[in-house]
Amino acid sequence: MKKFFIALSIVFLASCSSGTAIVSSWRDPDTSNANTEYKKILVVALVKNEATRRITENRIASIGPKFHSSYALLNGTSLDLSKDQKLKILKDENYDAVVTMRLVDTMKETEYVPGTNTSMYYGGYGGMYGGYGAYGGFGGWYGMYSPVYYDPEYYQETTSYLVETNVFSLKSDKLIWTGTTKSSSGSDIGLLVDSIIATVMQEMKKDGFIPKK
Repeated sequence: MKKFFIALSIVFLASCSSGTAIVSSWRDPDTSNANTEYKKILVVALVKNEATRRITENRIASIGPKFHSSYALLNGTSLDLSKDQKLKILKDENYDAVVTMRLVDTMKETEYVPGTNTSMYYGGYGGMYGGYGAYGGFGGWYGMYSPVYYDPEYYQETTSYLVETNVFSLKSDKLIWTGTTKSSSGSDIGLLVDSIIATVMQEMKKDGFIPKK
């Protein structure tokens, strides 16, 4: 499994995880990179929107040749199959691990943004009759008419997404790692997935699930 996570590191450690934070995580204490090596990994995005599913799966699958999007294998002709039937398909195709990503919840949050007050003072030195003349130029009281820029305070509503990422071993038929992340709203699904995976990678290292170097 070490090569698997080295591939993840190369692609995602340079990704900016800003806007995404880990909420919780768990690892199987009996599984580590030292005793497991996966050769073929299926990527499954558990979302209803087919376009979002394909973007998410393709983004993760681009990590390396071991990763494969599920939509070509588990599509309209196979989604109604039982769990055992699906597992048989995967094992027949020599898959030994599955990475899933699913939206757990969305949260609306309100943030206060304070106002700003910036004025540009044009007044010169010398009082009312200083500067460029008695009443002209930038002298004296003329500076009192300098422009003022004011942005009032306001409240803005943002949407946060709770996303669960799971790693399943088909060899041992069990969950070996799971983590939930919280991400601020973003219009680019691909960048959001990058951010989630980068954060997941950091947490896997903290959990001792993958090597730190």
